[in-house]
Amino acid sequence: MLRRVFTLAFLCAAFYSPVTGFASAATTNDDGRPASAAQAVNPVVEWNRTLLVIVRTPGAQPATIHSTRSFAMLHAAVFDAVNNIDRDYEPYAVRHPHVSRKASPEAAADQAAHDILVSLYPTFAATLDSELQQDLAQIPYGRDKADGIEEGQDVAAAILALRSNDGSAAVLPPFVPKNQPGSYQLTPPNFAPADFIQWPQVAPFALARANEFRPGPPPLLTSDEYTQSFNEVKSLGLITSATRTADQTQIGQFWNGNIQDFWNEIAQTAALAHHLDLDQSAHLFALLNISLADTTIAFFDTKYTYDLWRPVTAIQMADTDNNPDTAQDPTWIPLPTKTAPDPSFPGAHSAISAAGAEVLRLVLGDPITLDVTSESLAGTTRHFTSFSDASEEAGLSRIYAGQHFRFDHLAGKHLGHQVARSVLSTFLQPKQEHEFE
Repeated sequence: MLRRVFTLAFLCAAFYSPVTGFASAATTNDDGRPASAAQAVNPVVEWNRTLLVIVRTPGAQPATIHSTRSFAMLHAAVFDAVNNIDRDYEPYAVRHPHVSRKASPEAAADQAAHDILVSLYPTFAATLDSELQQDLAQIPYGRDKADGIEEGQDVAAAILALRSNDGSAAVLPPFVPKNQPGSYQLTPPNFAPADFIQWPQVAPFALARANEFRPGPPPLLTSDEYTQSFNEVKSLGLITSATRTADQTQIGQFWNGNIQDFWNEIAQTAALAHHLDLDQSAHLFALLNISLADTTIAFFDTKYTYDLWRPVTAIQMADTDNNPDTAQDPTWIPLPTKTAPDPSFPGAHSAISAAGAEVLRLVLGDPITLDVTSESLAGTTRHFTSFSDASEEAGLSRIYAGQHFRFDHLAGKHLGHQVARSVLSTFLQPKQEHEFE
């Protein structure tokens, strides 16, 4: 994949300075058309919420397709459809330089989002059709609206074609655990089959390859680092732990859901708090979800490369690890009872959260007042004053929940940061003078 390389110093010092108040910085576009103000209903946020409803509907998300792919496709299409009209940034994948500058970007966003989601979730077509018609009804009839609709259709079709053979639908033989200490084993009590085993081969959205930022291997089973992490999760992650505090227990339960859902909701809060307009919101959510999708591909590549057992296996089978400082407990089970069905290293929550927070921090600045709710712990709200704090807690939650070792958390954080910074430094760049005309 051809990519222009920008230095990280330029990234941090120049075009990703925080944008507090940014939405009101200009009143007209360079074609004289009034710039979009923050709307009563932000189409980007609205369609993001629609996808969240879908993926949270039992049985709606295909079990073998990671939902980060859907979010990235949705927001890549919305971004390119809007950007081909406003032209503030380099396109992600679809360049239509002859689209009318007067075309409705709202109509383009609505149509692109609708077409992507209908293709990915056809059983929701009637509901999605109704939502589209309600949205389009708010846009005055005329050539500009028609041009926007056409652009949305064309971009969505192009993104769907681009991802049609990306490897996500590959069917591989079931995962067969290796019979050796440290290797991932299906975990009690349900012994669910290993999931997303094909995801290391999925084509990234922005990275050159899945292993571009693959971390080094986890510590040896006989090392001090492994021993310390083993004893920490054994103590804190036990379902009946006496060392885990009440707050740590709540944290372990609170974040025990699809972590990408949390970060999309956090981004919604941030976009509205910063009064981002349509163009800025499309840009932010595309950066966020492309980063989350590629982080997911990258951490599955790492997980299935190193094939490390989960804490529940490590603790129940500690008599096989040749480490005299790790004591076996054959009855040990983690806080939520079940364990996620994939290898331990690195931590998915830590990687996704680090990537999400890094995108939001570099685009908007780190400080923000966040009230985060949970899809796993109804009625509970956690409060944060920065994206970084929320990210760190989300990663540590998996230690408190008995799902991950601390070295999983640290490796996941580093991986997520690297992926996010790579995406931000190479994709969706501000348009250079006289480009894309």
